Amino acid sequence: MPAKPLIASPIHRLLAQQALSRAAGAPLITGNAVELLIDAPVHYAVWLKAIRGAQHRVLLENYIIRDDEVGREFRDALIERAQAGVLVAVITDWAGCLGQSRSAFWQPLRAAGGNVRVFNPPQLGEPFGWISRDHRKLLVIDGLQGFLSGVCISAKWLGNASRNVPPWRDTGVAIRGPAVTEIEAAFAQSWSGMGAALPEFSGSMEPAEPAGSTDVRVIATQPASASMYRLDQLIAAMASKTLWLTDAYFVGVSPYVQALISAARDGVDVRLLVPGSSDIPAVAGMSRAGYRPLLKAGIRVFEWNGSMLHAKTAVADGQWARVGSSNLNIASWLGNHEIDVAVEDEGFAGQLAAQYERDLENATEIVLVPRKRRHRTTEKVRSSETRPPRVRHAGGSSSRAAVGALRIANSMSAVLTNRRVLGDVSIGPMLIGTLALVALTIVAILWPASVAWPFALFAAWFALNLAIRSWRLRKRQLRNAQATDDD
Repeated sequence: MPAKPLIASPIHRLLAQQALSRAAGAPLITGNAVELLIDAPVHYAVWLKAIRGAQHRVLLENYIIRDDEVGREFRDALIERAQAGVLVAVITDWAGCLGQSRSAFWQPLRAAGGNVRVFNPPQLGEPFGWISRDHRKLLVIDGLQGFLSGVCISAKWLGNASRNVPPWRDTGVAIRGPAVTEIEAAFAQSWSGMGAALPEFSGSMEPAEPAGSTDVRVIATQPASASMYRLDQLIAAMASKTLWLTDAYFVGVSPYVQALISAARDGVDVRLLVPGSSDIPAVAGMSRAGYRPLLKAGIRVFEWNGSMLHAKTAVADGQWARVGSSNLNIASWLGNHEIDVAVEDEGFAGQLAAQYERDLENATEIVLVPRKRRHRTTEKVRSSETRPPRVRHAGGSSSRAAVGALRIANSMSAVLTNRRVLGDVSIGPMLIGTLALVALTIVAILWPASVAWPFALFAAWFALNLAIRSWRLRKRQLRNAQATDDD
């Protein structure tokens, strides 16, 4: 039975499809089969089976591939395929794998004929190049099977049964049909951006045969393209009944938060599910700092009670759904290479909505509770019920210091720009920020060298990078000019 359209009226549907295509920078692709994958154990079993059955090529792009039992199992499966003559190409991210795996980890695969490239390692001439990361998690097998997810390749995603730590909560999809060609093209673009293209990608790729009746968009974003941001904004504006969001590292920028608030005030059931215990405490602190305006607008906020919620999903009106690697924050929207799939299918959206409701059974709702002060009544953000003890992730004092610094910066920015209403919880960070600035002023007056030397070193490093970059640009201009003269 065909799925109901996202917009019932034909003319309105046409306009909506045009708006969605332009916002996402991705056309609607028909004729696909999409399967929902829940949590790492299912992902790893399906991924490994697909890799071991590959006949022509295996393309793997993942932010983290860790040197542990899971990472080694994947590497060994790739080695076996490479030795069998299958083209194997792997992209990992330098920052994502920092401290997770070293170059030596990939030496056996390279020796077997596999290809491995590392995205964006530090280099002179790119002073801010490290900001952009390859945050994608994709796998393509023989141009016929495609997988997109939030799952990285690491034993962390499996939890720790001996300590009663369940697997991380994460979501992905398996895709067959013409959309796989778009996923493969996204990999090819990433690969060629780091060097020579693979032979298979030197020409055009023929779309895969239809495998189902599901319509999807593959949104492969690059830094500053903002495709996913525009689409998220548009869906917030188009939703008429429900908009249920799951996000691992929610730090909503003001325009997106306002879009959610407007939807909620217009009667849309807007819900946000985020981790209760995060592997990056600094981001969790920033998320919680933004709860109050959401709750005041009627948006329901839930915190996951499990080990870690790492999924990035959205489902609107039970007819539209998104799954992939993009978080609802500025890094994913504007800074990273990401890839997501937007599915316009009532059946798939219904599956994701049902999973969302199951997830809420293991989550605690956050509410505003009136709190009487001496001369006025305020509202305090708190859990609606007693929650289970939070699972502590490795983070250490550096993470706690980072979240403190971020809160202070957020509060000080609000004071200076008057762009956010400050609540009672912001008074402490404001005082700490004030004392820190006073202390810095005193140090600069009494011991000026202690401030001048770090500043001078930073300026010298920045100048060196700019000089190298200018030299490279000049060389490129000369080569282009010479090529023009030769023509």
